[in-house]
Amino acid sequence: MKFDYLQLEQIGAVALIRLNRPEVLNSLCCELAAELAGVLDRLEQDPGVRAVVLTGGDKVFAAGADIKAMRERSYMDVYTSDFVTVNWERMASFRKPSIAAVAGYALGGGCELALMCDMIIAADSARFGQPEIKLGTIPGAGGSQRLAHSIGKAKTMDLVLTGRTMDAEEAERCGLVSRRVSDQALLDEALQTAARIASYSGPVSMMAKEAVNRAFETTLSEGVRQERRLFHSTFAIEDQKEGMAAFAEKRAPQFMHR
Repeated sequence: MKFDYLQLEQIGAVALIRLNRPEVLNSLCCELAAELAGVLDRLEQDPGVRAVVLTGGDKVFAAGADIKAMRERSYMDVYTSDFVTVNWERMASFRKPSIAAVAGYALGGGCELALMCDMIIAADSARFGQPEIKLGTIPGAGGSQRLAHSIGKAKTMDLVLTGRTMDAEEAERCGLVSRRVSDQALLDEALQTAARIASYSGPVSMMAKEAVNRAFETTLSEGVRQERRLFHSTFAIEDQKEGMAAFAEKRAPQFMHR
């Protein structure tokens, strides 16, 4: 398929999505968000895709929202159109496992988009930040919230109030990224990780993702109860029978994703 703002490639059961606006450092706009949402809608329904890797370029993941497209918009315009909600949040609701592979700058909306993925693998060159305060505004696509869940209040206040950037070493140290690799190894690491996830049962991976996400949306007791219900439900899945049988028989499981 032809896209204006993205590139899409399927590698086995993994879909690789590249942000593709190099002339403006992959800055995010409503058109890109709509295109990404449409791709994710299709991938979510495609049984041949069981994990997604989202990446940008070698020097920049996404430098933020397109300020030139935003600067003249009025309050009533952004409020009534539900700006940075419609389509922009689609990655956060995507049901299959997702990995952000970040090299270079992930700032503002770029950082927020990476945070919507289930995990971030960062290259040594990665830089994260929410510099909106320098423009007289605040994060609007979940930066103040998802960052706080990921790295805590103190670090989030530091980034949001100063507008400074966080390098890959600091990001790994404070738990923003799941792992850090060299720039040369970034895409291979992300694709190998996604392929490993995709090799397991598709429906069980979705349930596991749902269970972890629940931890950030409810109390501990309610989260554990939800986990228990999802755990019980795996006993109705053919892949659970196959996985346990393969373990007992000391062989590799052959998951059918049902």
